[in-house]
Amino acid sequence: MAAGETERDYVLGTHDEEIERLGLQHRVWRPRVLDAWRRAGFSAGQTLLDVGSGPGHATFDLAEITGPSGRVVALERSRRFLDALESVRRRRGFENVEGREVDLDEDDWSGFGADGAWCRWIFAFVKRPRALLSRLHGALRPGGPLVVYEYLDYSTWRLAPPSPEMEQFVRLVMESWRASGGEPDVGLNLPRWLDETGFRIRSLRPILDIVAPSDDIWQWPKSFLEIGLRRLVDLGRLNADRAGELGGAFAAREKEPGTLMVTPAVIEIIAIRR
Repeated sequence: MAAGETERDYVLGTHDEEIERLGLQHRVWRPRVLDAWRRAGFSAGQTLLDVGSGPGHATFDLAEITGPSGRVVALERSRRFLDALESVRRRRGFENVEGREVDLDEDDWSGFGADGAWCRWIFAFVKRPRALLSRLHGALRPGGPLVVYEYLDYSTWRLAPPSPEMEQFVRLVMESWRASGGEPDVGLNLPRWLDETGFRIRSLRPILDIVAPSDDIWQWPKSFLEIGLRRLVDLGRLNADRAGELGGAFAAREKEPGTLMVTPAVIEIIAIRR
């Protein structure tokens, strides 16, 4: 963590409830992620980087892929997340996992010679995403794959029929995101930046779902909304009464027959280090 920064700099914080939410998020996305890693060529014996690992929910899936002959290095700024990762590592006996406290915006961590790297919703939060790409290029061996998941159009997150309360929430989230130096729609720029930085694009896939409350995918954005409302209040971007109104409106719509959710549009990128 850079000087002057605190855990409050994380959009939703780093408390236990957020660690749990990140676990739910990874569970929902896990089938797609495992498929992307397979297509990228992640395999046993490799050294892989989990860039912006958080508490390590994806890290241990990567460690199972590399096996004991490989290694996974989890790069994360939050000491609290790294402590959670280390606790799980010890409990589950993963000797091939290493957590490193790294500020992705500030620290030089290139030179790994890694066989592959992965990150999800990281470029959207850093202040200098192109510099991060340069570091990733330096951290990979030639021919090493990079798998990236980033938001392509965050404003697609809506309810159908439309909900003014939901759209206000999404707008406030995007405003707070940009105020902290991030860019929620960074996926629009990544293909060009990757090419300019020394990567070759192997595949690009858009991901967007339209789901009912009974669908497991619904739980991922829902969990973000519940914590995100409290976070907006903490940041002074929403008063508690209005947050209660927005949360109540969402809960009511969730119970209405025929309600659907359109998820935020995500881009999946597999790129190869030239």
